[in-house]
Amino acid sequence: MRRLSIFTSLVMGGLAVAACASEMDDASDSDMDVAAETSLACYIANGTMEEAQERPSPLHSTAVSVGGHDGLLCYGAPSARGRDIMGGLVVYGQPERIGANEPTTIHLTGPASIQGVEVGAGSYSIYAIPGAEEWAFFVNSNWQRWGIPIDESVRDSEVGTFTVAAEATEEFVETLQYRFEPMSENTMGDVVMEWENTRVKFHLHPAEGS
Repeated sequence: MRRLSIFTSLVMGGLAVAACASEMDDASDSDMDVAAETSLACYIANGTMEEAQERPSPLHSTAVSVGGHDGLLCYGAPSARGRDIMGGLVVYGQPERIGANEPTTIHLTGPASIQGVEVGAGSYSIYAIPGAEEWAFFVNSNWQRWGIPIDESVRDSEVGTFTVAAEATEEFVETLQYRFEPMSENTMGDVVMEWENTRVKFHLHPAEGS
């Protein structure tokens, strides 16, 4: 799994975030303005980055790239620890954060399409309603919060949804993991989630017209 290795703790309005520095190559002035407003940061609702790493489900991050712009996917990484996960801890037919603690969040420094959902530069939480054969994912603008509950007030902030097939993994995956599989010279790629015996993935590609 590809991860950023440098984190810096920031305090904003009493909330701690772990910040990862990035540079944008060959960016236009407008791109730089957007990037200045978009922080590649893993949000932490409570405590510091060091404390988040000591949780039973530590904070992990995965770098992504779409349309030449950097991005960061942040998630709490729970482990199975002998529990039944899919259809058990992860309840089929019910909204799930597909991670632990804060919501799984994607930070983008440029416009992108998340499996067909067009979004601008910014930060978005990603939820899912899992199923045995397919998963419905929801891209949400409400990301600076604890990951649950996923109630109607949260669902009101959805900006788009998509459905992908569930696949079986070749081997048992003890700890939830996300990875980015780039393609086309890092202009696009797939975000792959694996846990227990299940794999789902969704595509990131440049926004239409970008």
